[in-house]
Amino acid sequence: MEQDGDTVMGEAGPHQSNPGASHAFPSSNPSRPAVPGTLKGGTDPWLAPLLLGNSMNLPLPVHQSGNPQATAPAAAHQPVGPASVVEKPAESSAAAPVVPAPTKRADSLVEETSDWSEEDLGARVGLPLASLPSGLCYDVQMRYHCEVRPTADVHPEDPRRIYYIYKELCRAGLVDDPESSRPLVARPLKRIHARNATEEEVSLVHTPDHFAFVESTKDMSDDELIALEHTRDSIYFNKLTFASALLSTGGAIETCLAVATRKVKNAIAVIRPPGHHAEHDKTMGFCLFNNVSVAARVCQKQLGESCRKILIVDWDVHHGNGIQKAFYDDPNVLYISLHVYQDGKYYPGGDEGDWDHCGAGAGLGRNVNIPWPSQGMGDGDYMYAFQQVVMPIAQEFNPDLVIVASGFDAAAGDELGGCFVTPPCYAHMTHMLMTLANGKVAVCLEGGYNFRSISKSALAVTKTLMGDPPDRLHSTLPSDLATSTVRRVMMIQSRYWRCMYPKGPQEEGLWTDRLHDVIRTYQSKQLYDNYKLTSLYIYRTSISKSFENQVLASSNYYQANPLIVIFHDPPEIMGLPHPVTNKLEAHNCWVADVMKDYIGWAVGKGYAVIDVNIPKHVTAEPATGKYEGEDENRPTATEELAGYLWDNYIEPNDATEIFLVGIGNAFYGVANLLINRDTLYKRINGVISFVAENPVRAIASHTQVWLSRWYKDNSLVYVSHTHGVWNNVESRRKPSKRYGHLIQSPKAGLSEMLMHHKNEVFKWIEDRADEAVTEEEEDARKGKSKSKSRSPTKEKPAGVPPGPS
Repeated sequence: MEQDGDTVMGEAGPHQSNPGASHAFPSSNPSRPAVPGTLKGGTDPWLAPLLLGNSMNLPLPVHQSGNPQATAPAAAHQPVGPASVVEKPAESSAAAPVVPAPTKRADSLVEETSDWSEEDLGARVGLPLASLPSGLCYDVQMRYHCEVRPTADVHPEDPRRIYYIYKELCRAGLVDDPESSRPLVARPLKRIHARNATEEEVSLVHTPDHFAFVESTKDMSDDELIALEHTRDSIYFNKLTFASALLSTGGAIETCLAVATRKVKNAIAVIRPPGHHAEHDKTMGFCLFNNVSVAARVCQKQLGESCRKILIVDWDVHHGNGIQKAFYDDPNVLYISLHVYQDGKYYPGGDEGDWDHCGAGAGLGRNVNIPWPSQGMGDGDYMYAFQQVVMPIAQEFNPDLVIVASGFDAAAGDELGGCFVTPPCYAHMTHMLMTLANGKVAVCLEGGYNFRSISKSALAVTKTLMGDPPDRLHSTLPSDLATSTVRRVMMIQSRYWRCMYPKGPQEEGLWTDRLHDVIRTYQSKQLYDNYKLTSLYIYRTSISKSFENQVLASSNYYQANPLIVIFHDPPEIMGLPHPVTNKLEAHNCWVADVMKDYIGWAVGKGYAVIDVNIPKHVTAEPATGKYEGEDENRPTATEELAGYLWDNYIEPNDATEIFLVGIGNAFYGVANLLINRDTLYKRINGVISFVAENPVRAIASHTQVWLSRWYKDNSLVYVSHTHGVWNNVESRRKPSKRYGHLIQSPKAGLSEMLMHHKNEVFKWIEDRADEAVTEEEEDARKGKSKSKSRSPTKEKPAGVPPGPS
């Protein structure tokens, strides 16, 4: 009997046709029975032509069976392959009789031209790492560190923190414990026994005096321990503190060693007291010994080259100042911290957690801080930071071991942290880290003070370590604050990592002029050439340097005609940087300067114009090539400048009507001018404001209660449709009149809004100016006199412009 052939790619094996196969098609030849699952032979319109060339026909062993399709009919209709196919019979098997056939060599997955050997192939059989269990380190004795005399308020670093996490793991059936829920998972967590860290191990990070100090607490009286708390930074002691601290550090060491030596595939250490704040000679922030730092040093010392490069990821909501200092100049330890910074006001405070602390000496670039500007960060923010910064840098570093300083105080529900990271987000971050170091990931507990939050978060991390896929995230979009922070970190770290973009300027001395100064100089020349606007001098020491050449005026600004005073941000610039070097080339940059259209219209109408450009950054000497944010004192300087201009150039002049225009944050000066000058409203005909992203300024006064109503009746406030002021406006009462006459703009950016609404603004100003002129003409016809000035100011001689005395 001939053998049936089967088309395979690489390997042939026993085959038996299935009489109930759904792939049996009726034969077009009545005399020829249908062959189920036929892939070769006669033409079949249901099957596409071969995509990978001709197949190989391999004879298969014939099993004795009562199935009629396995006997003669199938053999009689043996399909005939292409002429180029050479049949190679499979090696005979002892399990089933085969028809003798000449055999040249055993069938193999390795091609003759391959550089793989049979030994290489055999080494890849099975799942040796996946078959390893995950590890768990937990010891109830770590709970013995507690307050000597607890007060009415429970201390955040409560001994029950680790108990609740352990019980959550037991409840999920992950731990082989008598109290665990049944049934257990197929491969429970393997227990890693904690031990006391030795003085030699602790001294790899801490000074001998520091070790001696912590040890001395075991012999102190209760009163001495309580008094000691008041001399230290956020920490308490009892007689068992030293023992718990040694056990916590020893647990971290054993966990990391077990992972690094492949006794387990990965592990979580549910340990306390925490450690990432402890410095080499100081206890602080609930921390005594720096568990993670000591464990990293022990692994490097004991395992040598096999564990030389270590990545430490710290997602505790507080900056791990102790870990940063321990490895700040070490090129073999990469420390990445995601934490709330709040401009150095959030614990532990200071500037060490800012993004520009990148390491020192040989360790330059091995310290990466991602400092959140505020609390309230969530899943989308952390995922964005991981995808854009943490993982690319970690992959380029290519560590031998990953240690996670896993504080869960950024978790949703933790009042101390004030953030909203969910358990699935912690799981996703863990899942990404498991792609590093051949999966050698050791997670060591740090902070986290809400029992439910830390339990659920630790469970999600543990299940991911054991192979469970993370749950889906419901919020994945980063906030604007997170995007800005992460992009700044990327720019700073681009000096040290090839994977980081955009690249910042490398040579400080080459960059001499900031572009906003160059553009303002160009604007000044254009406005003079086209409309004869010249500089108004500012004789005030505190602001003269900041606003030099920033205030321009038409030659008729002091005469009896309508005057438009425009306070605006610098023109918007759009540039498309080079995708690799981040260099901006002039032909790929554009300036959106819509203000020249407003000025041109006003001058064409015979109106006077004072143009006030409010720079976001005051250039220092010499100019630096680094990124600069908006000056903190800009609002104060803007208010001072607006008052100076009003007192010296605007209020004393003969203008018939005055219109104030504020664009962007520059409106701050106009708003404060309206609030702080009691008689200013008598000279102002109208106020126009454009708001895109900045807050809508309220105009109100405790002494002039009618000011808000006046502002409502004499203003146009264009606000972008994306602004928060429009959120749920239908479901609540209308915005207060303090915000003026609000108009929703269909445009989002300032330049687009200025362009879209300019004709409306022109008509509004023109109507009000013409109305005032008509009133004057009517008064003159009736023989009434009307002062050109709307406030009782002293008349100046004709032809003499006002100015500072």
